[in-house]
Amino acid sequence: MQAIIATKIAGPGRGFKWVRGGAKAIDRDNIKQAVDDSLKRLQTDYIDLYQIHWPDRYVPRFGQTVFDPTQVGETVPIAEQLAVFDDVIKAGKIRYIGLSNETPWGVAQFSNAAKQLGLPKVVSIQNAYNLLNRVFDGALAEAVYHEEIGLLAYSPLAFGFLTGKYLNGKPEKARVTLFENFGQRYLKPKVSQAVSAYIEIAKRHQLSPAHLALAFVRSRWFVPSTIIGATTLEQLKENLESVNVVLDKDILEELDIVDAQSPNPAP
Repeated sequence: MQAIIATKIAGPGRGFKWVRGGAKAIDRDNIKQAVDDSLKRLQTDYIDLYQIHWPDRYVPRFGQTVFDPTQVGETVPIAEQLAVFDDVIKAGKIRYIGLSNETPWGVAQFSNAAKQLGLPKVVSIQNAYNLLNRVFDGALAEAVYHEEIGLLAYSPLAFGFLTGKYLNGKPEKARVTLFENFGQRYLKPKVSQAVSAYIEIAKRHQLSPAHLALAFVRSRWFVPSTIIGATTLEQLKENLESVNVVLDKDILEELDIVDAQSPNPAP
């Protein structure tokens, strides 16, 4: 069995106070410290995929869809970020670099800088993608197609909403119950309506809602891998079993009909 080790450096966009003492720029000192610290924690000689978790610059965050020019501030130039990663790759500490929560503009800028300056190419992007949030289908899909970048889709079950467990309230110890401000995008008005429709499709085709949701994400041409999360062994087992589920054309068309009726209720 082959294991691929991937981790990230957190950009200042989310303001994580517990990461290296607070929000840090994606600059030379912070990249080198973050990589070295990860190597020590993971007890490995190198990291296969090292990702930028949230851009160094301002971008709309979880659930936000409107770009606000007044929030634009100083940022580390993308070419400078790539140059540091080039040095780290040459030092043998990481092999490839990826992006996370990135935009079409960001993908284009990273790709162009790499081509023009002979710097490392971005090979992946980790963004949210699921039946309730198919924003990636548009401009980002065009960008990754032309730049040959794969989507590592996170939240394929939409924080568990696509299993239907939140339709009748918030279960005890569930993520959104414990962290009320963490899943705001899935608390929007049309989410429950769409989830109910997807669950009916799953029942009609004798599939579990989780299998339907995960198999849908895997069916996308731009998704080489999905990122699953589980609280219990039972959930993990069900998630892993979804790899045996392949959705046929008729099921995919039914899913598209629901999406057309309620497009991206949780962008």
